[in-house]
Parts: sequence; C-alpha cells; structure tokens
Amino acid sequence: MLKRSLFAVFILLTGLVAWSPGRGQDAPDDHVVMGMPSKAGSQDKNDFLVKKKHYVLSYNNKKGTPNWVSWHLTKEHLGDAGRVPFRPDDSLPDTFKKVTPKDYTKSGFDRGHMCPHSDRSKTAEMSQETFFMTNMVPQSPENNQKGWNQLELFCRMLVEKKNKECYIVAGPAGVGGTGRNGKMTTTANGKVTVPAFTWKVIMVVPAGTTDPSQVKGSKTRLIAVIVPNDRTVTLDWASHRVSVEDVEELTDLKFFDKVTDEEFLEKRAEADQIPVGAPIPVTHDD
Repeated sequence: MLKRSLFAVFILLTGLVAWSPGRGQDAPDDHVVMGMPSKAGSQDKNDFLVKKKHYVLSYNNKKGTPNWVSWHLTKEHLGDAGRVPFRPDDSLPDTFKKVTPKDYTKSGFDRGHMCPHSDRSKTAEMSQETFFMTNMVPQSPENNQKGWNQLELFCRMLVEKKNKECYIVAGPAGVGGTGRNGKMTTTANGKVTVPAFTWKVIMVVPAGTTDPSQVKGSKTRLIAVIVPNDRTVTLDWASHRVSVEDVEELTDLKFFDKVTDEEFLEKRAEADQIPVGAPIPVTHDD
C-alpha cells in the first residue's frame, strides 16, 4: 500500500512539472524578464500591476488606460486566430473604474491595442486576452492604422523571417490628441484620457534569448519611437525613431534595466538608423 501511495505522489508531481509554464507556454514574468518599466504593484491605483498570461501591464485608474504594456514576441505567438469583441477587464478590483468599449464610441479615436491581436494570434485564448480594455489607448485613426500598424508588421517580419525575438514595451504619454472629431483631452464621456503621443521600445535579439545575461549589444537592435497622436501620421513609422533614453525622459520609466552589457547600455542613447524598407501594403488588423 505504501509503495502504491508513493507511486501516486510521484505521478502527481511529474504531472505538475509537465504543466508548469515554460517555452511556448507563457508565464507572466516572461514578459518583464528584461526589467520592469516601473514599480507597479497592488498599492498604487495609478500604477497597478496587471499580470495576464500573455502580457503584463501597469494600469492607470485615473486615466483609464495602461501606463505601459510589456510582452515577449516569438514565432510561437503568431498564427491566424480571429478577432473577438472588445470587453471590460473584470480582473480589476471592484473599486476601480471599469472602462467599456462604449467609452470610445463616437469619440473619434480608435480602441488602439498596445499589445496587438496579431502578436498573439497563435490561439484563440491568446487573441482573446488582447481585447481587454486595459490594453487599449485612444489612438487617432492615422496613428493606429498607419505608422503604429506598420511598426507592428515590421516586428512580426523580424520574428518570422529574420530568426529574431522581440521584447516590447508600449504605452501613451501626455494629454490631448486629435482624432476624427478634432482635438480632445478625454473620450466623449470624459472617462478615458486621450494621450498626446504613443511610444514603443523594442529590444530585437536572436531567437532563443530568454535571460538578461544573454543580451549582448553587438547582437541586439534597439528600436524606439514617439508618435504624435494626431492625423499627421503616415505609413513612415521610421521617421518617428528616437533613442530609448528619449522615451525614458518622456515617460519617467526605465526599460530593460536588467541588461548590464556595456555595449547594450551605450546603444540606449542612440536612435536606430538601420534602413527599414518601403511600407508593407496591408489592411489594418489591429
């Protein structure tokens, strides 16, 4: 009887190990393994840490938007799962403001994904998780559907065709953008703050890089953009490139601070200059 019991315990433990998060099965901390942009936690309602399975974010209850959203992009996240309706994030505490899809209706701004649906299109579960309103920012149609979308496509191209992986952080900054209905500081009902800019920082590394100690400046590309949230934005996302340090100055955040390689640290002060080619013709999907 004792041998049977010990065998049952062994089977249970091995089963738990088999189902633990690992490569190809996201754990929230994978998405901030290179560093947390802020001190987000459970105490500050305006820097409130939300750990989804497929991305991590800091939520700002006053603004009704994320401060930042962080995710790791690999080939294992890409597929053809379809879009689903936008929905409120019921994981927030009951005392928090709950933004709904209707809060953007007739505002003149898109419900703009920070972590895009197409970066999480391998399975229906992945895709569905990107449609929480905590992952949305009011973006002008030109910002969202032109320059921003082109940069998303560029990142996926690097992953699919260049054997790269990307660690990405994105979010809003400032107050006041221009959409279909002119310049606004909040959405139509005053519930959600409209940012003046959207920004994104991207660490492009060789596929298989999963630890900060593996990151070497000589093998890493850093891309950062600050994009105006107005109607002037074109398909040319590369014209908005800045340095990672420029985004840090704008946002008072810190990116990839677990990486200590000296050449990498030097690159943080430089804007990416590598040619990116012509815009990718595509119908907007995010």
